[in-house]
Amino acid sequence: MNRFKVSKFRHMEARLPRREAWINDIRAGTTPSCGNQIKSSCTLIAFNSDRPGMLGIMALEGQGEDKRHVAYLGCHSDLVTDLDFSPFDDFLLGTGSADRTVKLWRLPGPGQALPSVPGVVLGPEALPVEVLQFHPTTDGVLASSAGRAVKVWDAAKQQSLTELEAHGDLVQSVVWSRDGALVGTACKDKQLRIFDPRAKPEASQSTKAHENSRDSRLAWTGTQEHLVSTGLNQMREQEVKLWDTRFFSSALASLTLDTSPG
Repeated sequence: MNRFKVSKFRHMEARLPRREAWINDIRAGTTPSCGNQIKSSCTLIAFNSDRPGMLGIMALEGQGEDKRHVAYLGCHSDLVTDLDFSPFDDFLLGTGSADRTVKLWRLPGPGQALPSVPGVVLGPEALPVEVLQFHPTTDGVLASSAGRAVKVWDAAKQQSLTELEAHGDLVQSVVWSRDGALVGTACKDKQLRIFDPRAKPEASQSTKAHENSRDSRLAWTGTQEHLVSTGLNQMREQEVKLWDTRFFSSALASLTLDTSPG
């Protein structure tokens, strides 16, 4: 059994109080992928279950037993590797899978039956989809990675807008900058890359990130200039590094945490 802690912001302003709640007695599987295991919109929570290809869906708010009711969405024929809610629609969920497809689901309100078929299917890709993320400022656009390939999709047209330059190995993280102008990637070849997908498919910058090729992740800070990466060093110790995209050849700061298990 797992216990999820969910934080909800009514608005983006930091001055408003944060609301937190514990959700108990949730069975969740552990999916071997580079993506997320749980995501929340302002209305719904979706998370990987212990049933391959299925997600648990529940309302973020509820009363009494309703708060703990979980409905199961049969998404894919194989493991769900990543999931993301649209920033423009609390009920639009994107899922990626080891079955090599990306699917978009129109979820109903609480108490209504979950859909049996997706609204949109993208792919199939040549390899399992590892990561997907909706564009933060343009509705209906998302990025996904499969193996060494990263694509930007127009969901409405169900077609790829661009495919970024092939990476040297498995892409482990794909993240949009806050304004949606840039894409940052982390790869098993130990390189961080920055792309402007509107200008060209080649990386505008790249740098070596962590010495170990396992489990590298990337996130933008509140500005377009700074990135945070996580990974492992040669001693298998967990590292967090801060990067300035204007001086990308070396990290601004690095913090070693502890030794990674396994």
